[in-house]
Amino acid sequence: MGTFLGHLVPGLALTFLGLWHIINTIKTFCLNGSASFRVKFWFPFDGPFPILLKHLELIFIFSFSIFVISMQVLDFPFLHFAFKLDNFEHATMYLHLAIFSGFSLFAELTHSINILSGVPGIFAASVFGQELFLLHFHSADHVGLEGHYHWLLQLIVFVSFLATLAATSFPTNFSIALILSILVVFQGCWLMNMSFMLWVPKYVPLGCISQLGEGDNGDMSGSAVTCESPEADLRARALANLQFSWILSGILVLTGCVCLKFARKYGMNSPSIKYKQLQGGSEDHLPTIIDSFVKANP
Repeated sequence: MGTFLGHLVPGLALTFLGLWHIINTIKTFCLNGSASFRVKFWFPFDGPFPILLKHLELIFIFSFSIFVISMQVLDFPFLHFAFKLDNFEHATMYLHLAIFSGFSLFAELTHSINILSGVPGIFAASVFGQELFLLHFHSADHVGLEGHYHWLLQLIVFVSFLATLAATSFPTNFSIALILSILVVFQGCWLMNMSFMLWVPKYVPLGCISQLGEGDNGDMSGSAVTCESPEADLRARALANLQFSWILSGILVLTGCVCLKFARKYGMNSPSIKYKQLQGGSEDHLPTIIDSFVKANP
């Protein structure tokens, strides 16, 4: 995981997964309205073959988790069993993701999800909780600028953990569901940002250098960024803070655009909107009805 690809690939996967959840969460809310909205920790795929592809998201998460676990245990790219603490820590993070997706998939296939509706939320919370725990007590020595990027990552994971607990406790709250989806995208984008800023020399902040170790296949591993002076280190940390805020701003702008698009497309068909229109229509015609009644009964 301590490589360019080790952060880029999971970052891409989380970003696409989070975008999928943002779109479906907003769409579901606009279609069903607040009265019948419920938080979902995965969404069925409505493709040309809905029966075969309905559980595509869960299958993808489970398969990807097993793949990453295998690569950590086999110490990719050397493909031999390696008993390294950091590898097992990374594998354990994905173990909890595999547990969540595997349970959710099995519950759906056995039609048990209605009875066990709260369990997937608990397992989803364990994914972020264990990720936070293993990042905070990581055996790898994340110090300096690299440590600052990982500390900001822990901040995202911590808020994601709280949002998942809140979504499990309040399953009809649209705001919590949307916040959780945004945080998944945020974590994915931040991992991708880390992969470039820490493992690609030309993107390393001014005044800092990236020390790279070459693997047998030329892959970058064991990267550590060191700054030449306290001023350079302070400037690099400030840049990381700005990137943190800019990335979140971009995600919020995108989310706002999606909200406006679906509100315009589906908003007038929402059950709550129709109910309000019906109420409003009844009130508008009430004076006319009363006036007609008075005239008919002088």
